[in-house]
Amino acid sequence: MNQNTILENTDTAEPPILWTALITPLDDNGDIDYPSLGNLVLAQNAANNGILLLGSTGEGLALTYSEQLAIVEYVCAMTVQVPLMVAVAGYNLSQQLAWIAKCNTLAIDAYLLTSPIYAKPGPIGQTQWFNQLLDAADLPCMLYNVPSRTGGEIALSALAQVQGHPNCWALKEASGDLNKLLAYRQHCPDIELYSGEDAMMPFLAAADVKGLVSVSANVWPQATKRYVELALAQQTDGLFQLWSPAIAALFQVTSPIPVKVLLAQLKRISSATLRLPLCQSEISANHGLMTIHEDIQQWWLAQPSAPLATARSASQHATAVNPNLITPNLRAIN
Repeated sequence: MNQNTILENTDTAEPPILWTALITPLDDNGDIDYPSLGNLVLAQNAANNGILLLGSTGEGLALTYSEQLAIVEYVCAMTVQVPLMVAVAGYNLSQQLAWIAKCNTLAIDAYLLTSPIYAKPGPIGQTQWFNQLLDAADLPCMLYNVPSRTGGEIALSALAQVQGHPNCWALKEASGDLNKLLAYRQHCPDIELYSGEDAMMPFLAAADVKGLVSVSANVWPQATKRYVELALAQQTDGLFQLWSPAIAALFQVTSPIPVKVLLAQLKRISSATLRLPLCQSEISANHGLMTIHEDIQQWWLAQPSAPLATARSASQHATAVNPNLITPNLRAIN
């Protein structure tokens, strides 16, 4: 896949190192809050972050088809300068193909293809599933490994089979297992690798990870981008110690509950309303979100304006990876 295809509708010089898995703001009645949505999009555009719409953080599966389409059309009409990615999730193949066919007509730049939820297919079924979606897409596709939500991980053999498809561009790896990420990197060299775990970034530069698909960037668009830049440049002193507690606070209950609660407290969205079965009542009144927000803001304000030192080349990153490395599962830390 030529990654420059992602940039055809944008003013960016290369694919972003940070994609924000955008929340879907709702008003007190549970309807889409378009003014808040527009403000969130503008904040990401100002930070030059790619935008992912309708992922799990965006409660995509809790929205109707008409709501999903209206959100994508609304953001496309804003003519932002950053790439737009749209999630494709579910387990009804015909519905997913119809959604891709519609989105092919819109001014978006990429798709996020989630492993089929609930059905738990094996490697052969996964390969056939992804090949059909990739065939239908007119745009680069990022596959999404998130076993905590889908019930099963993308088989290494399935990813190896589809990595050569002309539309297969990247993998978002969100298992929380560093060994799994390294195995994907070793056996699937033709696919770009992005982390789906915000807290893991300080550990991933040596694995030739290209960037992060982030939840925390909803709250801290510019600070999170700086965090990713530092991680990829291997300037990681103090990063994990600061960011791990902050990210843990954003995942103290199911995401995006804490993110919406914090954004509402910051008056960036009108309401923390979610679609059932998610609800803000899950989070304790002593959630500590404002404290971690203040910590990240102080860190961001203290960052120098000078550019970062040049990170190592991708080839240097690749040679630094030890495929036999025994590493912890950082989901337990996060």
